[in-house]
Amino acid sequence: MTKRNVIIIGAAGRDFHNFNTYFRGNKDYNVVAFTAAQIPDIAGRKYPAELSGDLYPEGIPIYHQDELPGLIKEFNIDECIFSYSDINYNSIMSLGSVINKNGANFTMLGTKQTMLKSSKPVIAVGAVRTGCGKSQTSRRIIEILMKKGLKVVAIRHPMPYGDLVKQRVQRFATLDDLAAHECTIEEMEEYEPHVIRGNVIYAGVDYQAILKAAENDPDGCDIILWDGGNNDFSFYKPDLMVTVTDPHRPDHTHTYYPGETTLRLADVVVINKMGTASPENVQKLRENINKINPDAIVVDCASPIKVDNPSIIKGKRVLVIEDGPTLTHGEMKIGAGIVAAQKFGAKELVDPRPFIVGKLKETFNIYPGIGCLLPAMGYGEQQCKDLETTINNTNCDSVIIGTPIDLKRIVNIKKPSTRVYYDLQEIGSPNFDEILDTFIKKYKLL
Repeated sequence: MTKRNVIIIGAAGRDFHNFNTYFRGNKDYNVVAFTAAQIPDIAGRKYPAELSGDLYPEGIPIYHQDELPGLIKEFNIDECIFSYSDINYNSIMSLGSVINKNGANFTMLGTKQTMLKSSKPVIAVGAVRTGCGKSQTSRRIIEILMKKGLKVVAIRHPMPYGDLVKQRVQRFATLDDLAAHECTIEEMEEYEPHVIRGNVIYAGVDYQAILKAAENDPDGCDIILWDGGNNDFSFYKPDLMVTVTDPHRPDHTHTYYPGETTLRLADVVVINKMGTASPENVQKLRENINKINPDAIVVDCASPIKVDNPSIIKGKRVLVIEDGPTLTHGEMKIGAGIVAAQKFGAKELVDPRPFIVGKLKETFNIYPGIGCLLPAMGYGEQQCKDLETTINNTNCDSVIIGTPIDLKRIVNIKKPSTRVYYDLQEIGSPNFDEILDTFIKKYKLL
């Protein structure tokens, strides 16, 4: 039987997982290449031989997605496997049309082919879009479980932007571990909130090996918590699936891939940010949820904010820094920093665009809709330097840091600044105390 030539279309995450779980040892296929999008500086590398398996002793090259039509023809590709998240339906089907035009099949792998089964109960947290509030939802669930004396090990959706062999399995239990693994700003934004709350978190490249390590963590493991990325569905088969939605984007429940899949999989749906959304949008979101997944439990939530020092905001011309992915492929125009500026009486939002330097210019060129906000882009040393220079160049009175980490640990901000904090807060019933009590009883965890 002739092997089918395959390209895996990705963004340094789901693509590697799909390869590892479905293609790595599959003699029916020849994976010729990966392509990369969304994340800077991924193209031009290789998926290394040490991770590729016996069928790929040279490793597998990674090209930019723009090269896809030529690659299909050059390598006589039979099938292109779409393997990244948070893309609108028009864009994904336009890409499918390009692939079909050039002669290849366009394929998306499902849950049966890619979800791994754990020996521990799994709670998975996902969302319909980037920036809905997965992180604070995961933290809320973990805090409840830890208060009951249960050992929770979190596993985060991949962000392997460095040495893939070194990043095969990563364990984070202290802040020193973040430095030891040379984490980017985006990685620290996801790992640090877990670490400072006292629970271990794993991430990396090979999620079968990661799962085995987490299940046998030296500090113990009663429950695996999958902390999802973007709007992707879980790499592990969940025993309880929680999907977070955003009333600021009510119709994105059914217009982005694979967010709608994640919503259809949900046992529990969170309507977050109710404190800042209009009643009309909340109602619209409820109706969409009911159409797509009428059997799910719906939990009403807010994410109230607080800041270190409101006086740094009141009456000031402020630069607002928000989480990078939320502003870029998440397409959000409002985040915790903007809410803080409004709540605490900022005089003016200062536009950073006249002051941006280096790789940040590329970010604004690719995502012109960011507007009057500064994304905390830090995928490498140069981006961190460019971020620092841009902040300090900006003609403002003070800086609002709306990122999930203390950005001042990473870059030297020479202007007065204050950090924004936010946690998930359920409104009424049902709530996570009730839901998790039922889960604990079902799996006899106490």
